[in-house]
Amino acid sequence: MPAKTEAETPASAPPAPTIVIIKRKKAGHGGHHGGAWKVAYADFVTAMMALFIVLWLMSAEPEVKKAVANFFNNPSGPGTLTGTAAAGLGNAITLPKDDMEKLAEKIRQALMNIPDFRKLKDNVEITVTSDGLRIELLETEAGMFFESGRPVPTPAGALLLTHLAEELGKLPNNLLIEGHTDSRPFSHNGEYSNWELSSDRANSARKIMQAHGVRPEQVFQVRGYADRQLRHADDPAAASNRRITVIVQYLTAPPEAVAAAQAAEEAKAAGKKGEVAKPTEAGKQSEPGKTGETPTAVPPAKAPPPAKK
Repeated sequence: MPAKTEAETPASAPPAPTIVIIKRKKAGHGGHHGGAWKVAYADFVTAMMALFIVLWLMSAEPEVKKAVANFFNNPSGPGTLTGTAAAGLGNAITLPKDDMEKLAEKIRQALMNIPDFRKLKDNVEITVTSDGLRIELLETEAGMFFESGRPVPTPAGALLLTHLAEELGKLPNNLLIEGHTDSRPFSHNGEYSNWELSSDRANSARKIMQAHGVRPEQVFQVRGYADRQLRHADDPAAASNRRITVIVQYLTAPPEAVAAAQAAEEAKAAGKKGEVAKPTEAGKQSEPGKTGETPTAVPPAKAPPPAKK
């Protein structure tokens, strides 16, 4: 067969075009809204939790309500009510505020026996606060309790601290002693400032009080605040900003006593559940737990001794 010439050979066909298929998936219901439903659900759960907390607080005991209110009023302050965070006290039981009121009146009566106390009474303030019983000795321009610009007590100041120590030394409560100054810069020299003056005055008060009845372990803290806690912020140079403050802290029970009290309550509750009603003199059955007495276990009767042969 004769070979085909170049002219007779057909031209090569072009390659077939590539077909691209694109599949589009329809987005589901969540594709339109994203994660917005999660935010709405979280808000709903948070609102429900807040509702249940409010309902719980409405049905709580008055002591619990007071403790919660005290925490939100001063969350960073010292713990003075059950449920607050008092450093080193654990779950403490505090004395009622009424006891502090009685103590305040007792101290006022004791100070009235001081000679010429009428001249000092306007500069001595005793109030019950969330920190405890606060006793403030307010200075005057001439210096009522300490010599002007010095940590040396005046005779009146030493006498007042002595009588105060005799009364506070009888208590089991811890004491905080604070020193405060006004905002006027101390110009004695560059190395002595209001910080040193407030601390030295508080420490001088501590020494006098410990020498006249206050136990060394009773003093919990001695603080110098300079002018950082002004009594009259609108008048930083006022003389009454210079003061010594003695705080009688609320009496607290140690954690061991708290645990013992809780165990006693649990035992009492368990005794009430298992108590058997006994007939009374009137022929009626007494209801368990009405008398407030914890039932005592009755020992089993002993068997009679064998007869002698």
